[in-house]
Amino acid sequence: MDEPLVLQDRDERGVVTLTLNRPQTFNALSEALLTALGEDVDTLADDDAVRAVVLGAAGKAFCAGHDLKAMRAEPSLEYYQQLFAQCTAVMLAIQRLPVPVIARVHGLATAAGCQLVAMCDLAVASQDARFAVSGINVGLFCATPGVALSRNVPRKAAFEMLVTGEFVSAEQARALGLVNRVAAPDRLDDEIAALVAHIVAKPRVAVATGKALFYRQLDVGIETAYDDAGATMAHNMMDPCALEGVQAFIEKRAPRWSPAPTT
Repeated sequence: MDEPLVLQDRDERGVVTLTLNRPQTFNALSEALLTALGEDVDTLADDDAVRAVVLGAAGKAFCAGHDLKAMRAEPSLEYYQQLFAQCTAVMLAIQRLPVPVIARVHGLATAAGCQLVAMCDLAVASQDARFAVSGINVGLFCATPGVALSRNVPRKAAFEMLVTGEFVSAEQARALGLVNRVAAPDRLDDEIAALVAHIVAKPRVAVATGKALFYRQLDVGIETAYDDAGATMAHNMMDPCALEGVQAFIEKRAPRWSPAPTT
């Protein structure tokens, strides 16, 4: 039997690793791969035992974007609209997960692959990783990747990447804000593990509440954002985890949270 297009692994803490598994195509986002990834993300969204998700890839590259051969084989407006709508739905589902999603990036992350990195909440890249929104090189402006990219990096830097198609290195990506951390190839998993450890040490309900608010407030005016943030913090403060955490701070002790706080 063929291997699954997305491999899934879970540890005892509830940290799930999803691995794109089309290495022979540099993990190009075919319709089938998008479907498999979307189904896994939707399932995880309803699982209160999940604490964090690491999104990585098999083979030599993270993701080379859309499968251009498949796209060229069916050149119709209806097909392209359906494909990009499917991709958008998966990207938004990743952002809507109630737990942090960390991109584990090695090799190339181009076009929709770069978009995928940008849509993850956090990203850790190998020193050998390179990023580009290179559709312009084949006459296709990376419009949907540009939505995610322009919400991660400064406007002029995003536009330069979009209109030149040029690569940026892992270190440049960190300087621009596209990735959080850069590690030597043999230290990539250790760096991710350290980041995950900080996340799972916090109450799940606080992280989930905060993530949802974080993205809501980005898309509204500052007054509305503050109103929403104030209401969110007030409700968060009434949660037993927050009450215990504050009491522990007052008493100068470590908080005694339950092993897997739920929403």
